Amino acid sequence: MTDRPYTDDDLRAEAARQHASLTEDPDFVGVGEQMEDRHIQSTVIDEDPDFAPEGATWAGALDPEGDGTDAYNEAQRKIHDLIQGAADVSEWAVNLGAAGLTQTISMGWYVTGSGWDLAVQIAHLPQIKPEVRDEIESAVRRAVERVFAEHGVKPRGLDTTA
Repeated sequence: MTDRPYTDDDLRAEAARQHASLTEDPDFVGVGEQMEDRHIQSTVIDEDPDFAPEGATWAGALDPEGDGTDAYNEAQRKIHDLIQGAADVSEWAVNLGAAGLTQTISMGWYVTGSGWDLAVQIAHLPQIKPEVRDEIESAVRRAVERVFAEHGVKPRGLDTTA
């Protein structure tokens, strides 16, 4: 028994609720403000943490005059919609953080549509050796592909992000 009127599980539940709430109704203006000076990921040349990244920023590429171009507003709207449409992984994300885990890799299989039909994310403690993580990743990939094959499903592709 503690002297607190709540448990660690209560804290996690409230954090997950608030995390989900932030994605259900993200601040549209805030999305645009956060984009301004951020680099567009596909244009980044050097991600060395000791140096500022090189590449195009959202504002520099889409709104160089700072007058609210249609292109910038369209990208802002699409990012806002992606945040709102995201799967609710709030509880999972909060529990990962509470356990000290970090996301290692995402794997997504294309079966029927243009987007992933099945996705798996793996998270780990930083102390787990890279060769162990690699072996686990391979085992998960093989297991999913085996189940697909057993059910006559032929994925059109696999996408991974580390």
